[in-house]
Amino acid sequence: MTPQPKDKNYFAKLHASSCIELALLTPVRYDDLRIAQFPKFNELNTVEIVVKNMQKTPKFLKVIAKAWDMDAELVIFNPQNFHYLSFKIGSRLFVRALTQQNFGKLQLIQPKIVQEIGEIISVYKTELASKTVRRLMSEYLKEQSLTEEGLPAPIAKKLVSLHNPNGQNYEKSLQEASYALKFAEIYLFLKTLNAKKQHFEASSVLVSDEKEFIKSLPFALTNDQKKAIADIKGDLASQVAARRVIMGDVGSGKTVVIFAAVMMAYPKKAVLMAPTTILSAQIYTEAKRLLPPFVNVVLVESGDKNARLDEADFIIGTHALLYRELPKCDLVMIDEQHRFGTAQRDAIHKMVSEGKTHPHFLQFSATPIPRTMSLIHSSLVKYSFIKEMPFKKNIDTFIIDKKGFGYMLAHVENEIEEGRQTAVIYPLVEESELLSYQSIDEGRAFWEKRYSGVFVTHGKDREKEKVLEEFAKNGSILIATTVVEVGISLPKLSTIVIVGAERLGLATLHQLRGRVSRTGLKGYCYLYTNQPNNTRLKEFADTVSGFDIAEIDLKYRQSGDILSGVLQHGAQFKWFSLSEDSDILIKAKQLLEI
Repeated sequence: MTPQPKDKNYFAKLHASSCIELALLTPVRYDDLRIAQFPKFNELNTVEIVVKNMQKTPKFLKVIAKAWDMDAELVIFNPQNFHYLSFKIGSRLFVRALTQQNFGKLQLIQPKIVQEIGEIISVYKTELASKTVRRLMSEYLKEQSLTEEGLPAPIAKKLVSLHNPNGQNYEKSLQEASYALKFAEIYLFLKTLNAKKQHFEASSVLVSDEKEFIKSLPFALTNDQKKAIADIKGDLASQVAARRVIMGDVGSGKTVVIFAAVMMAYPKKAVLMAPTTILSAQIYTEAKRLLPPFVNVVLVESGDKNARLDEADFIIGTHALLYRELPKCDLVMIDEQHRFGTAQRDAIHKMVSEGKTHPHFLQFSATPIPRTMSLIHSSLVKYSFIKEMPFKKNIDTFIIDKKGFGYMLAHVENEIEEGRQTAVIYPLVEESELLSYQSIDEGRAFWEKRYSGVFVTHGKDREKEKVLEEFAKNGSILIATTVVEVGISLPKLSTIVIVGAERLGLATLHQLRGRVSRTGLKGYCYLYTNQPNNTRLKEFADTVSGFDIAEIDLKYRQSGDILSGVLQHGAQFKWFSLSEDSDILIKAKQLLEI
């Protein structure tokens, strides 16, 4: 759709560049400007009047006029100068007003002078006057123009009818057009997203065999791990640079999939960026244990300038990698990708690229997103899902308040006697009058006085990684904030207590709970809250599947909150529902053949 030169500025103000965008600028109401043959009380009526007299008061203007061949009072609150000029004695006008009968008198409340008589008009709330928007809709919004942009004819017809009332009730019209609006909105979004898809030539085709490595592992892979590895193998063997997200629940074994990808790339170089020093060190230790000795694995730590990266086959590090001169790598991987900003992910990608070719790019995440959003985002990247666990997660989750504190404390003491560990997660480090829960500073004395082996850390603690390492070896109780959320290995941790649980998102709660039962150990999670009947927490407590929790989370959060972290530019939908309309999404994808 190309607007005429005289209308280009109007389209810019409406932020519309297509007929579909124009169709999605829906009316806020219909105004019935057909002349009422007789007064319909307690409704808006359009009627012709002849002004007979005018009475001014400090608060309102009363106009006596002839309407429906009888005398009527027009009551105008907070009158402006134009009212006095318009309602002159003898003036013949058409007005639209709420019609009432009070104390035996016919009254027209807050009348508005109207010009477009004899039809039902759509009213819009935009920068432009409704009259201007109606003209644009009349000239540009046609069934044919919508079908030419790819919408099915029934959808196009329903959208056009929404903007042309023809006697219909507004609420009924909006309800009847609901499916069409949802379809058009997600169709337009997918079409726009798909247009941004870019294919780059791969810097190398990677076809080395990972089978011997997999045979050497001291454990069997799950079917989902095998499927993810097969997906990656197909990607790396292509001349088009891969872009894939491997999404696996907490403890599903993504690290082994990373190592398999390294073996597919060998002898070409691979690089992995992880969000924390602890996590990168853990992956390095596992890589040295599981990868063949001929694979030269190098860990890049902050401030370490001596690592010989040119000789490395597999480089592991945090964002410290961004401040090093890296060799050309044909495989770039990001672990816990949501922990890095888009700029950081792009930076590591560009640092190891050469010319017009791009390395293969894999992103790993332990924070599952809802199925609907993965379907949307798959327009840009491919997805693999690891839902199976190497061992069954055996975690009991309890919602407690002050009444259950003693029960929880007895459990913690029993776990300590058995040589197992507990983490207590507080919402804040310091006291706050805005929060009805204790902070670390307020709560730590209770634990330190009562138990030995208590360690304390938080996000701003520069020694937090040393504290966590020492706790893993010698501790009984860890007092912390959500710093323990990401991937640290605490094999003896059996219990986690989360204070003020209702304040946290379900994804964060799931990550925290995922710190226990990492090796098949029986796990316990206590959600301490002042809202023990919280429905969201109850649903969380009933499942340990991150993918199911992502769907639950979607029900309770605004789509824009989630989209801003997953889709580009924080897109929000007005009509399409992420939690309810996946069937519409699938049909739109089929129509676009994506």
